[in-house]
Amino acid sequence: MKFIKIAIFFISLTTFAQGKVGAVDIEYILSKMPELISVETEIQTYGAQLDTDLNKKLEEYKKLVETYKQSEATFTEAQKTEKQTEIITMEQEIQKFQQNGAKLMDIKQTEALKPLYQKIGVALEKVAKAQNYTQVMQTTQDMVYLDPEYDLTVPILLELGITINAGEAGK
Repeated sequence: MKFIKIAIFFISLTTFAQGKVGAVDIEYILSKMPELISVETEIQTYGAQLDTDLNKKLEEYKKLVETYKQSEATFTEAQKTEKQTEIITMEQEIQKFQQNGAKLMDIKQTEALKPLYQKIGVALEKVAKAQNYTQVMQTTQDMVYLDPEYDLTVPILLELGITINAGEAGK
């Protein structure tokens, strides 16, 4: 039984050793994609629309507060309480809108970038299969060293039809 375990261990070790592992810098590839310009424009337009909507809410709030200040002396206690509640409710709506705005921007960015990441994924798969890679990892700032021979970033850029200058090839 012990012999079988040792044999399986060496077979799996040999199989793993035969695998070819590469790495890719997906964010660098994304930054070189011409489609990124239109995605960034779309995101900025969406952000500007959110800002416009927020400014409208702020203007409504300012008008509501100004109206309250000007007419406060003529209000009954019930009217004052009603107007104060209306102001507080609008303040809460503005705060909620600001909080949701950041989340909406994140969602919009993810949604807009998804097709680009899918395009990179297809190119990555083609390059990895063509060069017989069994595993591809994403480069990170924690990666201390990567042999350029196993960096698939430039071949993937070429697969996508993106050319880079010779000086950029080493990033």
